[in-house]
This record gives sequence, structure tokens and C-alpha cells, in this order.
Amino acid sequence: MAPTPENLVLIDREDGIATVTLNRPDALNALSSGLRAALVAAFAELRDDPQTQVVILTGAGRAFTAGLDLKELGGEVDPVEGGSARSGDTDLNRALGTFDRPIIGAINGFAITGGFELALMCDFLIASTEAKFADTHARVGVVPGWGLSQRLPRLIGINRAKELSLTGNFLGAELAYEWGLVNRVVRPEELLPTCRTLARDILSTEPVTRGEIKRIMDQGWYATLGEGLTIELDANRQHSASEVTPERVAARRRAIQARGRDQTQT
Repeated sequence: MAPTPENLVLIDREDGIATVTLNRPDALNALSSGLRAALVAAFAELRDDPQTQVVILTGAGRAFTAGLDLKELGGEVDPVEGGSARSGDTDLNRALGTFDRPIIGAINGFAITGGFELALMCDFLIASTEAKFADTHARVGVVPGWGLSQRLPRLIGINRAKELSLTGNFLGAELAYEWGLVNRVVRPEELLPTCRTLARDILSTEPVTRGEIKRIMDQGWYATLGEGLTIELDANRQHSASEVTPERVAARRRAIQARGRDQTQT
């Protein structure tokens, strides 16, 4: 049975730590408009909860998230199938970007395109050995709009970022660690325990001080990134208005699926 709009995102709270789980495992946690609205609502709820001091973000099943729901965008499924009847804000970049407490990304499996972008919105990433990253924007025919083109080069270097984004190839967990994308790689069964241990370490620090350190780190990093995000968003809007149609998205999704069987893994 598919998740209902009410349980597209699961929240588990314990001792100041909230574990937020994307819960569309049968669809590889594809980010339907309903799931995005549910995730934005979850972060709004946690922002208003003074007991929550650290968030761990992960996915159910074998994917963190495969990115935007291309079947929904291509008009191939009824949006209700993805829980998309839920109304509300779907701006993930703003929801996570304005969250003032640490977000640990627990990357349990595939983090593809929009899912890769969602991972990059976290403060740092811990990866399972099963994690795989890919940016297929160029294959889908959509210019990034959630910050990948600006965040990724700053994390791993522009040449490596170009390799990933211009080929659409997968990046495995171990090489992601070597390139500085993820902080640690652990066995799947150790992923959430490792993240919880790190969350408890964060909780052991002085709250006001750690909040200010996070704030000034983010502010300093965004001093130039902010301009890049504006450039990207303008390009995304112009490209989407002229190049992105349901028919093109559907055709490109089929091509991506066919290529996936012979996908090159970096």
C-alpha cells in the first residue's frame, strides 16, 4: 500500500534528536509535490519545537531520494498517487536553508538529481556503503534550481563537479568520501547509530554558542554562494519556460531508465 499524504514523512523524536524519514520507498522516495509539501511542513513543525536541537534526514528503503517525481512531471500518473493532493509550500531550499539547527544527512542509498540537491542542503553527510550520488539534470533537460550547480563545486572542486553534472554518471560512497562530499562511510546497519552518536555529540555542546558558530559559518560561505544561487535560479526559470514540457520529461525519463542498466559508476 502506498503511503498516504499523512505519512509521506515520518518524524521520530528522542532526547532532542528528530529523525525525519522520507517515506515513499516503493517510488524510491521520489519527490512528488505531496512529499515536498510534507517535508516542508515537517521542518516547519520542528522549527517550532524547542526540544528538537538536531535533525537527521534519511530515506526509507533503498533510496535517500531519487529526486523529483518525473512520472508526475511527465503527466504519466495521477498526482494523487504520489500524495500530491496535499496542498502547501513545497520550497525545500527555503525550508532547510532557514532551519537554524544542524541537519545531518544520513544517505542510505540513491541520491539522484533533486535528491542530490536535497542532500547538499544538509550541514554534513554520513553515507552508507550503499549510497550512490548522481546529477542527471542534463539528461532530463532541466537546469538545476535548488543550488546544486553552486554548492557541489564548492564542496568537491569545480572540475569534479563538472564531471558529475556533465556526464550524469554515478558517484559511489567511497569515492564520494575521497572527494570530500561525505564525512564518513559506514555499513548500512551502522548509518543511523553513527548519525545519532554525532547528534548526541552536538547536543553536548553549549547551545547558544553552537548556534552562532553554525550561523557565521553559513553566512560566510553564502557571501559569494548567494550570488551564484540567484544566477542559477534565473537560468532555471528561463530554461523551464522554454524547454521543459511534460512530453519531453516523459521521453527523457524513459531514456534515463534504459541507460541505467548500463550505467557507468565512477
